[in-house]
Amino acid sequence: METSLLVTGGSGQLGWRVLELLLEARVGRLIATTRTPEKLADLASRGVTVRKADFDDAASLPHAFAGADRLLLISSDAVEKPGRRIAQHRAAVQAAIEAGVKHVIYTSLTHPEPGSPVTFAGDHYGTEQALAASPLGWTILRNNVYTDFLMRALPQAAATGKLVAAAGQGGAGYVTREDCARAAAAALSSTGLDRKILDITGPAVVTHVELAKMASDLTGRPVTYVPIEPEELRKSLTTAGVPEVFANIVVSFDVARAKGTLAVVSNAVAELTGRAPMSVAAFLESQRAALIPAAKATN
Repeated sequence: METSLLVTGGSGQLGWRVLELLLEARVGRLIATTRTPEKLADLASRGVTVRKADFDDAASLPHAFAGADRLLLISSDAVEKPGRRIAQHRAAVQAAIEAGVKHVIYTSLTHPEPGSPVTFAGDHYGTEQALAASPLGWTILRNNVYTDFLMRALPQAAATGKLVAAAGQGGAGYVTREDCARAAAAALSSTGLDRKILDITGPAVVTHVELAKMASDLTGRPVTYVPIEPEELRKSLTTAGVPEVFANIVVSFDVARAKGTLAVVSNAVAELTGRAPMSVAAFLESQRAALIPAAKATN
């Protein structure tokens, strides 16, 4: 019989890409759950079974997960209210048990243990603990910081000549969303990896000093890293109109960089997929066109 693979959050960027990769690989029967099934019409037309699933409605989840052998639980985006996301994830784990799912793959965070500076690390650690206490098979994918997120800060840095952050001299094992999707698709379609925790990272730890140099090399104008204190960064973000909860998240990731909790590199992506992850330098080169106009805007 064909193995049934289910991906939650199918309309999100990561979930959608995982489903595309699984379709290309023709690995089994695919199920996608989402709050907005209409957004997955294209995937449905390609053979994916699409079901509505609301993680805030725990009673609906066992039916949404029914028939799945292996399930990719993509962490939800409910970070604005403390306690909401961990409640959603625990409901999903219980629903997987009730639905007869055999194995759950969960997208976690690098070093989510107690003591992590990241504001929502507890949600990830709590979910890992819920899986560990369950009768399910499980695999934890501890994703590092998305390289893609650098494009939120580097265009401005290229325009102003200053990369401002509260990361101290620390760095992160940046990994692209594409590599996270490839790793997740490989783990979901695997028949092993039972009760394993894998760090999903890029090939090297990269600091803000190095990021500034890469931006400078790509744009042809000086870019300097300007380290500031966390409170100064928080104030600048909220003054610019960033909601406090999200400003705190940004600051907490910089503090995590400064403390070294994100300075992790592993071979997991290559081992899962057979291909090495993309470096930060290669990713930024692929996005060079988005940096150059920002740099020229001030010339």
